[in-house]
Amino acid sequence: MTTKGIFQGLPWWVTWIAIPVLVLAVFGGLIMSVIGFVVGLVFKALLLVVLIAGLVYVVRKFTS
Repeated sequence: MTTKGIFQGLPWWVTWIAIPVLVLAVFGGLIMSVIGFVVGLVFKALLLVVLIAGLVYVVRKFTS
């Protein structure tokens, strides 16, 4: 039985509204945790790049 066969007799709103709402209700916390972790990681990486660039700028400014 394929996925298409499982959803074949159901109304459109079950496939496009009810099932995604159930998935978000069950896995919403996990999804938000993963998104929060990724955003935090990107922010820390950008902060690291800015700090390194600032350090290189200051060192070159005072050594030249």
